[in-house]
Amino acid sequence: MANPYKTYAIEIGGVKRDLRLFEIKPGLKIAILNILGDTELVQACARLLAKKLEGADYDVLVTAEAKSIPLVHALSVETKKPYIVLRKSYKVYMGDAIKAETVSITTGKPQMLLLDEKDIPILKGKRAAIVDDVISTGSTLEGMRQVIKKAGGQVSLEAAIFTEGDSCGWEGVIALGHLPVFTD
Repeated sequence: MANPYKTYAIEIGGVKRDLRLFEIKPGLKIAILNILGDTELVQACARLLAKKLEGADYDVLVTAEAKSIPLVHALSVETKKPYIVLRKSYKVYMGDAIKAETVSITTGKPQMLLLDEKDIPILKGKRAAIVDDVISTGSTLEGMRQVIKKAGGQVSLEAAIFTEGDSCGWEGVIALGHLPVFTD
């Protein structure tokens, strides 16, 4: 049976996927990359990103919950660097968590990024590599920067599977590709 949805084809490390287009506001669609459960694609992305990060100066990988968790885990295995996940909701065991507010393009509403108190020493005085699946508006990226700074760390690099859209400033992001936005 043919796919009834419009899609955008990608290929990463020989792995091909058709990303479904979703309307995020009238007349504007984006290609949705959802790597959750896609072990083949996650492994391919981690291998290629690890190669791009060779020689880079960083101590720890940092990502935001949730879709990038398998990527940062696989990248941690490839690079032998530890990773930290910034959560989007507070849990009592997180203690005196550090937080920043962000607005994701896919949720369209404010959300929190929280660093568990136990992870603060892992970041303090360290160089962090921010890792995300897709960097679009930069809001989540900015939230991660704020949390890292508040924890006493510094951002040494930013990496993603894809950058997206026409936002300027992605030149410094280490990415495997770029996704366009689609207008009707």
